[in-house]
Formats: sequence, C-alpha cells, structure tokens
Amino acid sequence: MRKRQAKKRPILPDPRFNDQLVTRFVNMMMLHGKKSTAFKLFYDAIDIVEEKKQDDEKTALEVWKDALSNVMPHVEVRSRRVGGATFQIPMQIRPDRKISTAMKWLIGYSRKRNEKSFSQKLASEILAASKEEGAAVKKKTDTHKMAEANKAFSHFRF
Repeated sequence: MRKRQAKKRPILPDPRFNDQLVTRFVNMMMLHGKKSTAFKLFYDAIDIVEEKKQDDEKTALEVWKDALSNVMPHVEVRSRRVGGATFQIPMQIRPDRKISTAMKWLIGYSRKRNEKSFSQKLASEILAASKEEGAAVKKKTDTHKMAEANKAFSHFRF
C-alpha cells in the first residue's frame, strides 16, 4: 500500500442510552448534517417500538439490537475477474462491515416503507426484523442464497 490506513475516529456514545452503536446508526440515518433531527427520529422510533413490542422482558433498545443482528449478513459475494470472465465469489465479511451493512439495509428499507413518518417506518422495520421478517431480513437471506449458489467459485478467493 502506498498510503497509511485511515485512523478510526472515536464515536461518542449517544445521550439517552449511552451506546456507541446507536450513535453509529444515527450517523448513517442523518441527512444533510442534521444530527439532532436524526437523533429525534431514532428516539421516536424506539418509543414506538416500546409501545408496540410483544416481548415484555426486552427493552426497545434490545429489540433494536436483535433486529440489527437478524439483518447482519455473514457472507457476501464479491466480483472478481478471472481470465476475461467475471465471477461472483462468496467471502466472509469483516465484523465492522457486517454491522454497517446491516444498518444500511435497515435504514434503506425503512425509507422505502409506506407509513406516515420516518419514525413509524423505522419502528415497523425494526419490529419486523426482530421477528426475522421484513425487507431487510429478506435482503440478508438473498445475499446468503447468492453466496451459496456461487460456492463453486470460492477457490478463486484472493
């Protein structure tokens, strides 16, 4: 490598739950640098999850963490050119990439839902993902199926 790898910037924990993962999620949700708006939307969504959840032993934050872990992919396919042909090669995902991919999918599919506000969209996507259903979990399943289908090319790994 020519250049040094970029230093990981420390992420401050969020004010309500004192959790770095929440701040990371909110940073991904944020549009146009409006962090306080993003935090408000996230906390509203968590409050909605608190009202709607069926499991009484778990807090809304635990439901959100379950949803995130249910959306996390373990393998993905990467394109690699071998002798003029492009192969989709299944590969293991780094832990930090797993988390960020899960967050991207959860936020992306929340935005595509058709409820009134973003808080409601996010809350229902979180509840669906915690029950292992919903679009984000489907995306994970599809990714895993794709990796399984291309297992024959795994010897091209780099």
